[in-house]
Amino acid sequence: MPKLWNETIEEHRRAVRDAVLESTAALVAEQGLRAVTMSRIAEQSGIGRATLYKYFPDVESIMMAWHERQIAGHLDELAELRDRPGTPGERLAAVLERYALIQQQRHGHGGEFSALLHRGDHVAHAEQHLHHFIRGLLSEAAKAGEVRDDVASDELTGYCLHALAGAGGLSSKAAVKRLVAVTLTGLRPES
Repeated sequence: MPKLWNETIEEHRRAVRDAVLESTAALVAEQGLRAVTMSRIAEQSGIGRATLYKYFPDVESIMMAWHERQIAGHLDELAELRDRPGTPGERLAAVLERYALIQQQRHGHGGEFSALLHRGDHVAHAEQHLHHFIRGLLSEAAKAGEVRDDVASDELTGYCLHALAGAGGLSSKAAVKRLVAVTLTGLRPES
């Protein structure tokens, strides 16, 4: 088959998949996980049920795919902040603030929905990836004298991630920023 044809088919498949993921997430947010059916997803996505079943076997698999895409997007966003110009301390602060805001947003998905989404290898892999690149930023900032070097980078990474997980219970962006400021204060080198 010609390359253009293959690219067009792949674009179409991606568009259908994206429509299914977005429609399902919207329906689950609106009606709850147990109320959403494959028929309703097909209807909302504008495709036939048979087509939907070619892509996904059930609602749970759709939500897992949606969540994997969300996590990948968050990691890309954090990596972009990590890789931007600036001192290691500035980049670390930007990454930690965005991570805390993501934790705050995530809090809205509770109960059964959260339990479904946060199991599986994709979450463990993402957590390892996040830990690795925050540890790298902390090491870089410690070498620059912007972060304390009397505590191992692994320990500081755990401190940051656990402290900022608390953003999930905060109701305002201002409160999240205060939590990040307190966390960053704990990272400062001793005078």
